[in-house]
Amino acid sequence: MAAIITDQLRIKNARTFIDKIRSSADSYYTFIGLPNAVESKSDWDTSPPAPRDCFDDENFYWDTMIAMKKISADDIRPVVRKLSWASATIYDMYRHDINRNNLSDSSNKTSLYSSNFYVVNSEFRVYICLHNGIDPENPNGKPSLDEPKFTDLEPRVAGTSGDGYIWKYLYTISPSDIIKFDSLNFIPLPVDWETNNDYTPIRNNAKTSGQIKVATIANRGYLVGPANQTYTRVPIKGDGTGAECTIVINNDSKVESITISNGGSGYTYGSVDLVAGNVPVGNTTPIFNVVIPPSGGHGFDIYRELGASNVLIFSRIENDDSNPDFVTGTKVARIGIVENPKAYESTSTITDDRASAINGIILKGLSPNDDDYKTTSFEANSYVTQQVGTGQTAVGRVISYDKTTGVLRYWQDRSLVGFNTDGTQKSNPTYGYGLNSFTGTTASGGTLKIVGGTKDLYIDNGFGSVSNPGISTVINNKTYYLGQTFIKGVANPEIEKYSGTILYVDNRPSITRSANQREDIKVILQF
Repeated sequence: MAAIITDQLRIKNARTFIDKIRSSADSYYTFIGLPNAVESKSDWDTSPPAPRDCFDDENFYWDTMIAMKKISADDIRPVVRKLSWASATIYDMYRHDINRNNLSDSSNKTSLYSSNFYVVNSEFRVYICLHNGIDPENPNGKPSLDEPKFTDLEPRVAGTSGDGYIWKYLYTISPSDIIKFDSLNFIPLPVDWETNNDYTPIRNNAKTSGQIKVATIANRGYLVGPANQTYTRVPIKGDGTGAECTIVINNDSKVESITISNGGSGYTYGSVDLVAGNVPVGNTTPIFNVVIPPSGGHGFDIYRELGASNVLIFSRIENDDSNPDFVTGTKVARIGIVENPKAYESTSTITDDRASAINGIILKGLSPNDDDYKTTSFEANSYVTQQVGTGQTAVGRVISYDKTTGVLRYWQDRSLVGFNTDGTQKSNPTYGYGLNSFTGTTASGGTLKIVGGTKDLYIDNGFGSVSNPGISTVINNKTYYLGQTFIKGVANPEIEKYSGTILYVDNRPSITRSANQREDIKVILQF
């Protein structure tokens, strides 16, 4: 059985996804993670492996997650391929009948959306090419010589070169969208085309200015009546009404040009009726192709017209002294998107702007050397341990350590208790097969001592309580916000592991986060 998934389903799915993110019913987050990428693949930073898609790997993505940033309603746009106008380029023209048996005129593509029928100019204005100068002498169109820059509602030529191009202005990319969503290969579309009053004139023009805009000449005919004649109000027949054109016969008694004088309405097909227009058919009858615009007219539904089946999501990861969830001093080599993660030990979906996915402990020196934490160092990705009870050891990997506040952030994954970084099992793991948590309340035989830094430090279990949790600390009259909630010197993640659905994963070369940098993440989803 022969079947296809149509482009319109892809466009619909993209729109549905955008609407879900822009609604308040669901929460979507971008996440960063994987601080130890080169341990699982030595050449990761030059050749990151393709992510794997299975339940086991999904759990691993959670285990190595560091923090999340909420995707807001203004962080997503539909996007299409970036086709920048360039002089002397032959562009395709919009045609309603491009398919695998009827290729686009210039680029020989099998579909409208894969052809080059629109451009963005140097001023970030977007235009559709309605005519590319195609005629019997130039069956693939002509080079475009005049950059379109006008914002008129009606289609027209862009300059005086006579290149034969007719352009239709659609919209101008806003400065804010240029900053967030413009990329090397894609341009953004407005997210609210149907409702934004800024685009009302263009939408209304599509409905009221006449449907048909262009007809092309496939054959000029021969001996088409007297030379140098002009025939007006030649009807275009089909399933619509009212469309008319003007035909000019040149000195050789051939068709010189055809222009639409009345666009009519309601057409899904059409042909020029020479007889009804009193145009002589000649020894060789002229042949014309009437181009049918999309439903509603050019500019009525730009998502359908331009084929917006791609989505771009923007996230800015930057440091925030009031909520330092995106820690510095560590490497990250993975980004992704997760849907509806839950708050820690809760059934409620998290809605915070950002959230930490790692654990934390606040450390101090042993009296009388309480300030030892200020001179102690922990190497990123190194191991830290705590004996939490007789024969029980908690072990973690260092994400970052802040000598000012004494906060050490760490993560725990399966590689600590029975599995190698490549997922294979260990025969005799150093700390056993159970993953113990660091604690400010030890069992018999346990200690608050943390081993792994240049000096041994101790969990400050006097910092924070259930009734008065620690979220900040004051040092030399300055308040430092910690980004997590500490009880007895220990902070849990703000996110419940494994609670959301991971929708997208991207492995990238490692970067080291520093205090004076930010990362702009742009993710393209293709539906």
